Formats: sequence, C-alpha cells, structure tokens
Amino acid sequence: MAVTLEQAQRVGYTCLKALLRFTFMVANNLVAIPSYILYLIVLQPLRILDSKSFWYIEGVLFKWLLAMVASWGWWAGYTVVEWGDDVKAVSEDEAMVLVNHQATGDVCTLMMCLQDKGTVVRQMMWLMDHIFKYTNFGIVSLIHGDFFIRQGRTHRDQQLVLLKDHLEKYYRSRDRKWIVLFPEGGFLRKRRETSQAFAKKNNLPFLKHVTLPRLGATQVILKTLVAPQENGTPSGGDAVGKESKSKGLQWVIDTTIAYPKAEPIDIQTWILGYRQPTVTHVHYRIFPVKDVPAEPEALTNWLYQRFIEKEDLLTHFYETGAFPPPQGQTKAISREMTLSNLWLVAIQSFAFLSGGMWYCLFQYLYHCLF
Repeated sequence: MAVTLEQAQRVGYTCLKALLRFTFMVANNLVAIPSYILYLIVLQPLRILDSKSFWYIEGVLFKWLLAMVASWGWWAGYTVVEWGDDVKAVSEDEAMVLVNHQATGDVCTLMMCLQDKGTVVRQMMWLMDHIFKYTNFGIVSLIHGDFFIRQGRTHRDQQLVLLKDHLEKYYRSRDRKWIVLFPEGGFLRKRRETSQAFAKKNNLPFLKHVTLPRLGATQVILKTLVAPQENGTPSGGDAVGKESKSKGLQWVIDTTIAYPKAEPIDIQTWILGYRQPTVTHVHYRIFPVKDVPAEPEALTNWLYQRFIEKEDLLTHFYETGAFPPPQGQTKAISREMTLSNLWLVAIQSFAFLSGGMWYCLFQYLYHCLF
C-alpha cells in the first residue's frame, strides 16, 4: 500500500517532535538532577542546625522535579480528569494511597495529578520496584527517602523488615504525610495470568482489569504508622516517639487509574509524546484508617474487596467512558485537573538557570585551582 505525501509528512512531524522532546528531556535531566543534588550538598550545614527546614527545602525541590516530569506529559496533551472523593480535603493528614498498576506511565500520571494537592508531593514517600533505583531519577528518590522494594518470594520477608526499619527511620523524621504503593506488586499484563490462577484455586473472583493485591507492604505500613489509639496496637518506634506531634496515619485513599480503551501510557510515550492527546481518568475513594481491620486475615479480605471494587469501577468505565456515581447518588461528578503553564515554565527556567550557575561556578573554581 502506497504511502501518501500527507501520511509521510505526519510521520515525519511525529518523529521530529519525538526527537526534540527527547533532546529537551535529556537536557532537562542533565541540569535539574545535578542541581538538586548540589543544592542539598551546599545545605548540609542547615541539615545539622535545623533538620526540619532542610527537609522542607528538599521537599520543595523534589516537588519541582516531579512537576518537570508532569510537564512533559501536560505539554503533549496527556491530561487528567478526577472522579470520586476530593482528596484535597485530607491533603494535610497522613494517608496511605493504594493504586492499581498497569504501566510505567501510572507514576507519571500521579506525579501530575497530585501537583495541585497542597503539600502532598513534597511530603510524599513512594514505594517502588528496586529497578527504579538504577534509573536517572533513582538518586533523587534515594535522597528523598523513597523505598525500593525487591519483588519475589525469596526476598519478601527480608524486604518487609527493611520496609519497617525504613519507615521508622525516615517517615516522621522527614515530615512525610502520604505514602504511595502499588499493592499488586507489578504491572497488570505481567501478573494477570498468575493472579487469575490463584483466584481460581482459592475460589476468589475472576479479575480482568486488576490483579489480587499482596498484603505484606500494606500490613507493615499500617502497623508502623497507625497511632496506637487507632487500632489498639503499637505503631512502631518512630511513630511512638512522635506521638505528641502526629496523629498517625488517618486515611487510606483507594486510587484507580483508567486509560481510554484500556490502553495505558508508558514512560516512553510520556517522554516522546507520539500518542495523540489522551485524557487519563483517576478515581479516589477515602476510607478512615479506623475502619481498616488490623488482623491479617481480615485485612486481606478488606484489601481484596477494594480491588474487586476497582474491577467493577474499571468495567463500568470501559463500557461507558465514565466512572459510576457514588452509592445513593444519580450522577458522577468529574473534575478536570489543571496545571499552570506559567508555573511550569518558571520551574523549567529555574532548572536551566541553576545548571548554568553551577557550571560557571565549577569553571571559576577550576581556573582558580589550576
């Protein structure tokens, strides 16, 4: 089949745009990430004198870095519409965010849609696969205090112990508020078959759009971060030490990401922008942590129920193009999430100006020394 001139022009334009976007992304990373590291090195005396102020500044810089990632998708037309509960109402409280996982673009989507949720992004801790430690953003996440979890049965018990230690050491000492995890333990396409086989063997519902979640990390987070008066059990060393300053984990935010036609966006698409503008839909449900059971069996059933509900939500979305209304209501209300282009340009400009400043400073020092 012959290619028309119009088709050739369209392909050429898409390739050129992808190349320019990739070049900008590389340049962005080369100035923004080293600048983040260098600012924090210079601020190490402040970390000793006033740790709270240091981590406040680190959080602001971290939020700006995530905003840069969000801008790559925003300027490509990858926007977000939000449904369900308004999570801004609990943005100043401690919360655990449970998210379904379909592709690498899920993280980018969250980086975008949480930007306008007050202090959430700068005070957030992420749980992610250990492979992300070796990406360009890995050093940033390590400094910020995110936790990289190694998947697999052979590592599971050790990783949960490390997670508990990590939370007790870093969560409250760095004034974290929200913790984000993907309880399915991997991408939908990789885990669906195994999950369905497990469900069949254990007489559990057959799920197509999500997989059955794993209990381990969720249980550790609840045991470590929930205040004693909430569930009647000790909340972990750091939580007990900070009890007078923190109410502990107060909410569980069940977050469901849906892509049109069930076609998720991956990180390559987010960076290169070769897909047509797409609206990703994010649905929130907020549960008080006091309503979440602490016993393993009851917690497992509670967690399974959340993902069964996610299955129903996604089934309805793929059939109708919208999430169903909340129980007792006749209409579901959606909210278009927006970002300020001026703010994004200002952050990008700050990154490149910082990169230039550090370059000039090192050039000056080099000439002075040599």
